[in-house]
Amino acid sequence: MTKDLMEEIIRVAVEAGDRIMKIYEGDIQVEHKDDSSPLTEADRRSHEHIVSELKKITPEIPILSEESADISWQERKGWGEYWLVDPLDGTKEFIKKNGEFTVNIALIKENSPATGVVVIPAQNLIYGADIKNGSFRRDYDGREIELTANNNLNANKLKIVGSRSHQSGLMQTFVSNFENYEIVAAGSSLKFCLLAEGKADVYPRFGPTSEWDTAAGQCVLECAGGVVFDNAGNKLQYNTKDSVLNPYFIAMREYNETVLNCFKEIVGGS
Repeated sequence: MTKDLMEEIIRVAVEAGDRIMKIYEGDIQVEHKDDSSPLTEADRRSHEHIVSELKKITPEIPILSEESADISWQERKGWGEYWLVDPLDGTKEFIKKNGEFTVNIALIKENSPATGVVVIPAQNLIYGADIKNGSFRRDYDGREIELTANNNLNANKLKIVGSRSHQSGLMQTFVSNFENYEIVAAGSSLKFCLLAEGKADVYPRFGPTSEWDTAAGQCVLECAGGVVFDNAGNKLQYNTKDSVLNPYFIAMREYNETVLNCFKEIVGGS
């Protein structure tokens, strides 16, 4: 992706975040989807802005967004390239007003994230990545650093990222395999970004996620040198089946066979 196009995608995500923050600062009205997951006006406004802008910037590239996910598999399976959007990832974190919600835009090419932008509106932070140019973190004032997932780690203590909103018995089974560990709590796709910055080691996911939840964050992590594997030990991929649900997966700031095998034993290829 060209630098100019990357900057356009960042602009769109930041503008969507601005729309979210206008609602975040007031009284949040919550509805629920058919699957009981929460939905707010912020989700809608962010979605509408992102889709409208992407259609202007790249009219030839199709778009799959969480808020317009009813595109049939018959149509999707022919896509070699498409935008995958989560207009507000971490709606529960948004409702709790803890600041750990994100705007996610990813470009998927041949079933893998090729470009990713993650914006954290409440923290004025931008994470960007492209398979040709690596990963970076930038604040709204323009200060930018390159991300390398293998830096700044304490080798004597495994830092395991867990969700603030989702916990499971499988997570407890996973952590019981390690004598010295620390749980690093985080919400939404921020979990991938922590690994990309070298602030955590492992993010095992034993709960449900959809493809739009993970694509941009996965891109940020992988372009910083990290890895993401599914329950069978293969790279987590996109648009390979009718369902948009991900299998269980594990993200690591660097490949570790022992940790991966522990994860695979627990999920049993499920």
